[in-house]
This record gives sequence, structure tokens and C-alpha cells, in this order.
Amino acid sequence: MYMTVMMVVAIVIYLVMMVVIGFVCSKKNKNTDDFYLGGRKLGPLVTAMSAEASDMSAYLLMGIPGLALATGLPEAVWTAIGLAVGTYLNWLIVAKRLRLYTEKINAVTIPEFFSKRFGDKANVLGLIAAIFIIIFFIPYTASGFSACGKLFSNLFGMDYLTAMLISAAVIIIYCTLGGFLAASTTDLIQSIIMSVALFVVLGFSEGLLGGFDKVFANVQSLNGYLDVFKGFDIGTGKTGSFGTIAVISTLAWGLGYFGMPHILLRFMAIDDPSKLKTSRRIASVWVVFSMAIAILIGIVGYSLMQQGIVGPYANNSEAESIIVDISHFMSTKGYIPAFTAGIFISGILASTMSTADSQLIAASSSVTQDILINKLHVKLSEKQSMWIARISVIVISVIAIFFALDPSSSVFRIVSFAWAGFGAVFGPVVLFGLFWKRATKWGALAGMVSGGAMIFIWKFIIRVQFAGTALDIYELLPAFIVACVFIVVVSLLTKKPDADVEKAFDEIKAEMARK
Repeated sequence: MYMTVMMVVAIVIYLVMMVVIGFVCSKKNKNTDDFYLGGRKLGPLVTAMSAEASDMSAYLLMGIPGLALATGLPEAVWTAIGLAVGTYLNWLIVAKRLRLYTEKINAVTIPEFFSKRFGDKANVLGLIAAIFIIIFFIPYTASGFSACGKLFSNLFGMDYLTAMLISAAVIIIYCTLGGFLAASTTDLIQSIIMSVALFVVLGFSEGLLGGFDKVFANVQSLNGYLDVFKGFDIGTGKTGSFGTIAVISTLAWGLGYFGMPHILLRFMAIDDPSKLKTSRRIASVWVVFSMAIAILIGIVGYSLMQQGIVGPYANNSEAESIIVDISHFMSTKGYIPAFTAGIFISGILASTMSTADSQLIAASSSVTQDILINKLHVKLSEKQSMWIARISVIVISVIAIFFALDPSSSVFRIVSFAWAGFGAVFGPVVLFGLFWKRATKWGALAGMVSGGAMIFIWKFIIRVQFAGTALDIYELLPAFIVACVFIVVVSLLTKKPDADVEKAFDEIKAEMARK
């Protein structure tokens, strides 16, 4: 009983700290530019770590360890490689150019960037982009609420609905009060907590087993477990097969980065574009080390399961609770271990909340800035705009809560689909918008619509009809390619961009060359 109390104390301290940050940051929001982009005042450390914390979600502390434990190295390793490469390239080729471009044309959201970059005075691009953001972000946010609810429900035997509502309430409070700055600041803290949780869980687990030599000796006898082209099924005990198609499909996760609004907003918000190189180094190193440790925890977890400390797990879905189960075991070893276990749970909460808060801000900005102001031309004072922004966060959150009412919903299935959606709808448009002067508004529109449509077609028709064949690949890859083709073909078939649009492109190109 007392051990459980210590865990709860650690978690409550963390949650209260997030709300306090929201109150502090609320005093710095003078207008909607501050609320949605932090006034472009983020430092390089906050920019880097908030981007990566908002990116990883619970997949880092639950998905990757569970995948490695239950299936061995293949899918976990190739996913990690794809995400690491995608992270680095996004910072290298997109971050600085997007920061300079959005400041020059005065765009504070991704949909607004599309409209102004392509000279779309009717804001059709912004409207379509905003609709896609709402379509994909509401269930994405709901999956975060659901993950928090399941965590508390499984750990403390709480009612799922109560646990989910408490978690959602904390996120809503600090986002509504502090906006983007609160989300980014809390994300920095959350990334630190996630890192501590990963390192200590790995060290504690390795200590229980008497060293990594014993850990790897336990899994070497499992044929295919450590082979990145085979793998192992923990449920059946059979060796798997992870061929070229599977590798390419898994690496395609990296393409999603170019279209993630909540990550791209961090690039736009840094105070000094020249500091993005520092942010890139911090972000890239953190991503590689954190995912490597997450995979190691999965491998260590197999030995812990064999000794009866955690588990048993029959599949990768059950194995996702590995860190929760390790925390449960630690909580029985004394007050300090119990408090430390509470920090681990806070780490899982942090990974989930850091994504949900960023999604709420991005979705809210689409409703207020891109639909009400830019498209419908609703005239609002700064004070009214701030109130509408905060109300939008609350309304979107309430809708997401309704999506999260079902505790049996698959969190990671939703995340995978939404990731593919953003990657295919926005990624190609961002890249062509930044690097190809001839791209037109009609090409961009065709790219968004075709990419979004292909996500649904490939996911629910082609993959279903051709399951187990070469066409059974992650929908992001084919949808991304289709969107690129449509952008190029339609742009070449339509009138070239206006002179002022081409002039802005050339000026950014020249500025990049100087810096």
C-alpha cells in the first residue's frame, strides 16, 4: 500500500508541474502568434527536444521495447533506422529553409505556409490542409488520451474512463493556458523524464540479470531473434522472415517526418535560424540513443520474462507493458524504488502527453487561423482571437475524448495510420514547396488530395486484397510516391507561379546560399 502511494506521489508531482508550466507560460501569450508559435522565441535545446518528444509518443517507451521483446531485432531495428534517418534529413534539409520561408511570408501555421508559398489568394490549399489536420489529429490525440487511461487503469486498477479523463484534463489545462510555449517547455521536461526512465530501467534490469553477457546468452539460442532479416515469434516459438520488401516498408516510416505539422512547427519557432545546426545535433543524437536503449530494454525484457520477473507475454501487444511491469516490480523493493518507479510511469505519461499537447495546438490553429481567419475572413481582435484559440483546444479535446471512450481501441494502429496520412498529404508538398520553384498551387492541391486518397485506398483495399504479397507494404510509401508524381505532372500542366511567388522563392534560395 505505502509503495503504491510513493508511486502516486511521483506521478502527481509530475502532473502538477505540467499545469504550473501552463500558468507561467500563459502570461507570455500576448497574441495568437505567441499562442501558436511561441513568438518564434524558442532556443535550440527546447526546439530540438520538444520536436523529438512530440514525435516519439508512447511508441518509444512501449511500442519499441514490446516489439523487440516479442519479435526480436528486425522490425524494431529497421523502424529505428528509418526514424533516425528521417529525423536527421528533416533537420538537415527542411528545418532552416522552412524557418526562413515562413518568417518571410509571415506564415504561422503549415496550412498558411502552403497558401502563401503557392500564391493561393483564395486559401483553398490552407482550407484543405486544415481539414486533413483535423481528420488525422483528432483520432491521433484520442489515441494519446486512451494510452494514458489504459496506463493508469492497468497499473492501479482505476476505472478506465476516470483515468483517461484525468489525463486529458491535465493536457487540456496547460495547453489552453500556455499554448505552444507551454507545450514546447513541457515537452523539454518530458524528454528529460523519458531519457531518465530509459536509462534507469535498462540499468536496473541489467543489474537484476547479472550483466549483458547473460542477457544475450539467453536470446542467442532463439534462432533468428538477433538476425535483422529473420526475427522470432515469441508466441509460436518459430523463426520469422523479414525480407527486402518488409525492410523497405519499415524504413518508409522515415518519410513521415517531412509532413508532421507538430514537428515542422518547432522548426518555424526557433529564435535564430543559425542555431538549427545545434538543434539538429541534439535531436539526432537523442533519437539514436533513446531508440537503441528502447530496443535493448526489449531484449533484456525477454530474460526478465524467463525468470518470471515480468510477463509472461504471448505477443507484441502484451509485451508493450514491459516498462510498466518492471516499474511494478521495483515498487515492491522499498520507498525509494517505488518513487523511482513512479518516475518511470511519468516517463510513459510524458511520452504520450508530449505528442497529444502538440497535436492539440496544431489542430486548434487549423480551426482558428486557417479556417475562421484566413478562409472565412472572420474579423477578430487579438483578445477575441486568443479566446477562440483556447476554446478551439477545448472543443477539439472534447471530440477526441469521445473517440477515446472505447478502451479496446488500438492505440498504435491509429498512430501508424495518422503518421502515414500526414507523411503522404503534407510531406511531398513541403519538399516541393521548399525546393522546386515551378511547383504550382494546383500541383500542391493535387498532391495533397491524391496522397490522402491513396492512404485510404492502399490501407483498406490493396493491403486487404493482397495481404502477404509484395503489395502488402506500409501505405505511406506508395501514397508518398503517388503524391510526388501528381505534384510534378499537374504543376507542369498548369500555368507557372506568379512573379511575386517566384521572387520570394529566389530570395529564400539566395539567403540559404549566403548562410
